[in-house]
Amino acid sequence: MKLKVTQEKLSKALNNVSRIAVGKVTLPILNNVLIRVDKKKVSLVTTNLDLAIIDYLPVSDSEDGVITVPAKLLAEFINTLPKGETIELSVKDTKLIVSAGKYSSTINGTIADDFPEIPEINEKNAVIYKITTDELKNSLNQVLIASSNDLTRPALTGVYFNTYDNTLAIAATDGYRLAEKKIIDKVENEVKAIVPSSSLQEVLRSLSDDADEIEIAFNEDLVRFRFGEIEIVSKLIDASVPDYQKLIPKDNNISVYLNREELSRITKLAALFSRSVGGSIVCETKSPDTFSVKSIANEFGENDSELEAEVKKEGKINLNSRFLLDALNALEEKEITFSFSDRIAPILLKNKKDTKYTHIIMPLNS
Repeated sequence: MKLKVTQEKLSKALNNVSRIAVGKVTLPILNNVLIRVDKKKVSLVTTNLDLAIIDYLPVSDSEDGVITVPAKLLAEFINTLPKGETIELSVKDTKLIVSAGKYSSTINGTIADDFPEIPEINEKNAVIYKITTDELKNSLNQVLIASSNDLTRPALTGVYFNTYDNTLAIAATDGYRLAEKKIIDKVENEVKAIVPSSSLQEVLRSLSDDADEIEIAFNEDLVRFRFGEIEIVSKLIDASVPDYQKLIPKDNNISVYLNREELSRITKLAALFSRSVGGSIVCETKSPDTFSVKSIANEFGENDSELEAEVKKEGKINLNSRFLLDALNALEEKEITFSFSDRIAPILLKNKKDTKYTHIIMPLNS
């Protein structure tokens, strides 16, 4: 195997793939990156068995071959070399020889036979969508905040890609809050799949300004994200998701329009005083035309701040301040809708104009 590539291109590719190259004691090969040259097509591959990252390198001079070497070591070595250098990689037996101008190194590798086989998606049977990079990035950031880390409830540790009413939506919940974003209208193919949040975080980390569009392909147990020179293939979570649409309140009878930045500010003020009570704050509509956020009196004291709002009905509800701040950061417009019904029903937060994003938060016990 032999190839020549610039330091910048190789460094970028290795940094992308090496993040998941964290081997297990029982399978040290997972520490390695697979370097393959096949008919002038060069690929760098890493996997942790649940997720695989493939980065295709554009090169002009290469000879076929394959080897695996420690990913972190190779990435750190290439990162240290001067920018602008042309790097030559070649293989002798199970050793990777790296040379660039005055610099050279020999890295002990292993044959590729022991490297796990990367599953492939059959495109003939796959459900495929395309979306702009910016739209997917923004949408994932809006819903990932509501996913759970509780491994005993695997369905909650991912983002649910699902279609209804000819729309592709993504949703996540940790049991205390739920976020949904409708991302593609007028879809023809249906899908219901839970993608691990950890895999989606890797997608977000790998995105660059070079890719304008992302292709997402699903089959029964895999999802593939393809953008630019990168492919990320992940297993899906094998679990069932309840009908989360039933959790979204349809008949809240208290609703107010609020300035998002001002609501965020007074929520932060109340949160300063609510740390000793689990972040519990009280949101209340008052006549005439007042919306207040206050902390519950405790050893630190208390805080009560108000906003102007058109109030048609009075009511109050206890919320977790961190959950409310997360939701406000995910909303995008200057004015938002804050609606609730009673102390046990969830609150509903939306942008005033663009209603594709929905965020609900369960109240705390009064």
